[in-house]
Amino acid sequence: MASRLFTASFRGPLALTLAALYACAALGSSDAADMRALFSRTVDRRLVLPDQEARRYAGLLDDALAAAGLELVQDQYLLLVDRSTQVQAAMVFFKAVDAPAQLIGASPASTGRPGRFDYFETPLGVFAHRVDNPDFRAEGTRNEFGVRGYGARGLRVYDFGWQQVPKGWGDRRVIAMRLQVHATDPDLLEPRLGSAGSKGCVRIPAALNRLLDRYGLLDADYERAQREGKTLWVLDPLRKPTPWPGRYMVVVDSARLQRPDWARAPQPPRAHPASAGRP
Repeated sequence: MASRLFTASFRGPLALTLAALYACAALGSSDAADMRALFSRTVDRRLVLPDQEARRYAGLLDDALAAAGLELVQDQYLLLVDRSTQVQAAMVFFKAVDAPAQLIGASPASTGRPGRFDYFETPLGVFAHRVDNPDFRAEGTRNEFGVRGYGARGLRVYDFGWQQVPKGWGDRRVIAMRLQVHATDPDLLEPRLGSAGSKGCVRIPAALNRLLDRYGLLDADYERAQREGKTLWVLDPLRKPTPWPGRYMVVVDSARLQRPDWARAPQPPRAHPASAGRP
């Protein structure tokens, strides 16, 4: 009914084109609704944002894309990270072209905590997830402190390439840092999500990692490469890729002075010699 009303005043190929565009928009919205339900059902560490806050972050997302000179030409999913020490959250959005972004779900995260050797502040901006910086999967190995820094074996480590970032120690000179998104030790560090603590990468819950991976929410480049005949071992053979994959992580800083009620504080740390582990 809606598509007929939308094209009623047009005839011929233009009407067909408009109808197709409207149908695609409807399908994208339907996929987003399904993904929102999946997020709620499968991601155990969730943050529930009031509608006003969801709209605020949608605006921050749009502002960051505009500042980067990036105009989206197709509907897609994006990962938005607020590195504010009072928030520390990762949010999945669905962004239709020329429409407000829709929040799919949010989880506590951990970003960089400068102040020690080899620790950086997670950089701000828009970062593309490309096959040129190939992902890999966690081996589940423990470091000298018994910490599985990349999380349980098999979880995906998303690579966003080398970034020029000021050192978080010493002379603060700008040097290269490898920016990644990954899970973390499920027993020692996942309960600490919601506080800054990484070496500069973005730590997310294992369940959110699996959702991104299984449905290919950030795999637009990987899906394109596979269609071109490339063999990509890192892709989950059981994946069910969305028709609307994206490729961007957007990092913002809301600069809040107080922790909002919806961004609950992390659990107190368990006694352990090392709280950082991997990046």
